[in-house]
Amino acid sequence: MSTLLVSVPATEHTQYGHPENAGRIVAIWQTLEEAGVLPDLVAVEARPATVEQLTRVHTPGLVELVWWAAGQGGGRLDADTYTTPASFELASLAAGGACVAVDEIMRGAARNGVALVRPPGHHAERDRVGGFCLFNNVAVAARQAQIAHGVKRVLIIDFDVHHGNGTQDIFYADPNVLFVSLHLYHRFFYPGTGSANEIGHGPGRGTTLNVPFQPGAGDNGYALAFEGLIYSKAKEFQPEFILVSAGFDAHWADPLASANLSLSGYAHIARFILEMAAELCQSRVLFVLEGGYHPDALAYGVLNVIYALLGRSEIVDPLGPAPNPERDVTPLLETLRQLHLLS
Repeated sequence: MSTLLVSVPATEHTQYGHPENAGRIVAIWQTLEEAGVLPDLVAVEARPATVEQLTRVHTPGLVELVWWAAGQGGGRLDADTYTTPASFELASLAAGGACVAVDEIMRGAARNGVALVRPPGHHAERDRVGGFCLFNNVAVAARQAQIAHGVKRVLIIDFDVHHGNGTQDIFYADPNVLFVSLHLYHRFFYPGTGSANEIGHGPGRGTTLNVPFQPGAGDNGYALAFEGLIYSKAKEFQPEFILVSAGFDAHWADPLASANLSLSGYAHIARFILEMAAELCQSRVLFVLEGGYHPDALAYGVLNVIYALLGRSEIVDPLGPAPNPERDVTPLLETLRQLHLLS
């Protein structure tokens, strides 16, 4: 069984001086070429998501807004989120690329995969863009698994340093999607959502698990969260497919945040997720790119994910460990275990 790669660099969706730009995937691609891993991956061509696929998770009004803004030549939709004339087409292609990857994994053409797509998606809510995101790629892919392939339960793990407020918004009342987000949470840090008490609503109560770290959480804290909390929650849920919102901005060198993960810590997370997938859902897992704004941390982070997906033992960490001590996360994890009734 192979590992697939779908890529949407979206070079025409770039605004000068903005941190979320096409240079991010250029940096990743150069590192993958230098490491010689591309021949080991099965490249799959992205197709644009249809309006039907997009409106499974977004309102028609949001889809029309992005289409209209691109048609007007682009511009800012909020303080952080921009469009260009090509943005509707490219955002549709990013969401569609994630769907294609799900299709290929579900039909048995690959055991796992990575979608290096942009613009990113996890801040796009049902009816609102935000945080550099236009369409929610992971959410569209989750519904593709459920509607096109009959998957009942999808686990979404989001380890971007920013809370996946859009994904939470879309699935907050859905008992068939377990959304887990590990993120920094403190005053003035975007998007300001993702507290421990946000656990879902109505039939979805209990299927949102937020791990709101304070600044300084690092390799050990993230590992403890996966090993002592997220594994138990996932095992209880019994997913049939795992989607990962893979943001690399929790790295200690990232300019937009203040977390303490190293590249080795990220590699441990990826390998732990793959172990869970092997146990719980026949190894069906797709990593979908979100944030990450330090070129080397982003590129080597993706490379280490691909090494893990390929079953290779290499871990590359030229940036080394975080220079600052980690914050103790044990009290937080105990609170979360009690809140989610995990033994």
